[in-house]
Amino acid sequence: MNQVEAALVEVVGKEYVFSDKETRKNYGHDETEDLSFPPAFVVKPSSPNEVSAILKLASHFKIPVTPIGARTGLSGGSLSIKGGIGLSMERFNKILHIDERNLQATVEPGVITQVFQDSVREKGLMYPPDPASRGSCFIGGNVSENSGGPKAVKYGVTKDYVLNLEVVLMSGEIIWTGANTLKNSTGYNLTQLMVGSEGTLGVITKIVMRLIPHPKHDLLMLVPFKSAEKACEAVSGIFRAGIIPSGMEFMERDAIVYAMDFIGEEPVPLAADDQAHLLIEVDGNDMDALMMDCERISEVVAQYEAGEVLFAEDQNQKDQLWKLRRRVGEAVKAQSIYKEEDTVVPRFELPALLKAVKEVGKLYGFRSVCYGHAGDGNLHVNILRDEMCEEDWNKTVKVGIRELFERVKELGGTISGEHGIGLVQRDYMDIMFSESHLELMHSIKKVFDPKGILNPGKIF
Repeated sequence: MNQVEAALVEVVGKEYVFSDKETRKNYGHDETEDLSFPPAFVVKPSSPNEVSAILKLASHFKIPVTPIGARTGLSGGSLSIKGGIGLSMERFNKILHIDERNLQATVEPGVITQVFQDSVREKGLMYPPDPASRGSCFIGGNVSENSGGPKAVKYGVTKDYVLNLEVVLMSGEIIWTGANTLKNSTGYNLTQLMVGSEGTLGVITKIVMRLIPHPKHDLLMLVPFKSAEKACEAVSGIFRAGIIPSGMEFMERDAIVYAMDFIGEEPVPLAADDQAHLLIEVDGNDMDALMMDCERISEVVAQYEAGEVLFAEDQNQKDQLWKLRRRVGEAVKAQSIYKEEDTVVPRFELPALLKAVKEVGKLYGFRSVCYGHAGDGNLHVNILRDEMCEEDWNKTVKVGIRELFERVKELGGTISGEHGIGLVQRDYMDIMFSESHLELMHSIKKVFDPKGILNPGKIF
């Protein structure tokens, strides 16, 4: 046992420090492509004081520390690319308090998102952000990446629900970033600075979340289109008609086909010429109003050459359709080695974005499968390697991605809507930001982490 390992054992106990090859490999990957970066040590603390001691040790030995959640990320944010300490937060897994009077909850970062959602729903409350991996991802990872999900179109993303954070700084000091209040204009907003910072500024150990009352009813409809671009055009049309769905998801034909094969179910009647679908949900407390919304949506999509609308008849059918959508990412990944790009544009520009994706694919010789949160203008572009040679995959495709991102910027969009920057997107940050922008980010990083120890090599 070397000096570093011995010091870590002294902090958390021998049973929570791992240096064996298998454990290191297991904690050296997430869901980002086929990347693997095992840390030198995996450490599993259970208290802020233990995290504090670990960060002090890391600073003393000048060893990188990478916070690790459930390893469901898609940008490589939790990969220990510089080795060092992989700081697993899985033992921070308690829902500490649900405050029904103030509609708040205090949770630790290792709580699984769906577990938290189910717990507050038992009390008639709702935590809306629901990434596709909600059954396995951690709340802390959601905060670190500012995750979204299907319900973001109506209810917002993770940042809209974070009131306060307990954070361990690189110095070892433990602070609260804000206050457990709905309004706070007291100085700089350190809470929101931490949201989406991907573990580069501090280690989150407690989270105070805002909650809302859970709606009593929801209706779900699946709309087929003969043209994927027409499906995208319909999105803006629905909003212009004065309707705000609680979910509006886009799926290309291949995405649906792959998902049905993957789950072994066929809940969607797929016509030979169906090229895309919109999965649209409305929710609220007045069923009559929701029925009127669905009727109006049907009228709107008819203007965009929609096919026969499928209305989910019961909860079982709703669950089947949502299962299909939520498993698309896994299904596409099972087809081939892939790269997933998380593009987002103003929703009216969604048809232009889809067109740009296909044009760039033809130009650079790659095939893509697209799906995503259409109501937000957020399109997940999955580029499949298929039979592409090594050189084209490692060089040509990257040039194509850069051109795609340049087109995204021209459309008023940006290069990540909810997956973060992490490792895989950092080389494209110059497209979105000037040198002055990037220097400001570097300066903030240096204030919080002067030795560059916390999750190095991420974002920039």
